Amino acid sequence: MCRWLAYSGGAIPLSELIFNTRHSLIDQSLDARLGPNTTNGDGFGVGWFDHLDRPGMYKSTQPAWNDDNLLDLCRHVESPLFLAHIRASTGTAVAYNNCHPFRYENWLFVHNGVIREFARVRRRLLHELDEDHFRGLKGATDSELMFMLALQFGLAEDPAAGIAHMVGFVERIGWEANIRHPMQMTLGFADGQRLYAVRYSSEGDSRTLYHSRSLDALEQELTPRQQTPLDKMSSKARAVVSEPLSELQALWEPIPEASFIAVEDGEVHVEPFKPSTP
Repeated sequence: MCRWLAYSGGAIPLSELIFNTRHSLIDQSLDARLGPNTTNGDGFGVGWFDHLDRPGMYKSTQPAWNDDNLLDLCRHVESPLFLAHIRASTGTAVAYNNCHPFRYENWLFVHNGVIREFARVRRRLLHELDEDHFRGLKGATDSELMFMLALQFGLAEDPAAGIAHMVGFVERIGWEANIRHPMQMTLGFADGQRLYAVRYSSEGDSRTLYHSRSLDALEQELTPRQQTPLDKMSSKARAVVSEPLSELQALWEPIPEASFIAVEDGEVHVEPFKPSTP
């Protein structure tokens, strides 16, 4: 499937977490250790928030390890809130519009997982979208459709409820089609102020997800460098990742099964997640 990370804290160069950790996202694109796919080379993307209302974004169908522009951009762009994603396709084409993150107004969204037997239920799920959110679709992935459904079900007003309604709807349509376990997901999404994540699957066996325990956890993940250690990474810095950024797993807190996570001002709030009927 995929790997992703998200960061919230003081503004730092994107490269600090995407490139400069021992088991960076670039390393995971070639050698993921905790997912079903070792290689995640079907495109990548990074989205970040800055002084503008709409987040910035850079995506490519190239493997993340093979794009010099990504390294150059990540060294020069600083952000207090960003998400990055490396893709392993679950069936849809390797195409620019199918790469994560997905953007809608002030929101960014990434997904690791799958709507199982998506081709069988895609038409019914699309039929639920109103005109505005249907026009918001750029690609053909289950991930982007999940994002648009969540927005339609109220993500912007109540993120937990919007995601719960989306998952409840997808599961209902899947079960009606005799799909035993319709949903497998870890989600990361942000609105420019707060970072959110969800870990859930219909079978109760979701892909891995962790959050950093402290600022020290992030600083210890960085590989030795000649420049001064991070002075912009505030004590409120936290990251959410598909897998730890080094072998130092004690620095990372596993996120429990069926959980909704909100990160703001250095506080990580974890609560149970349960799908609901829209």
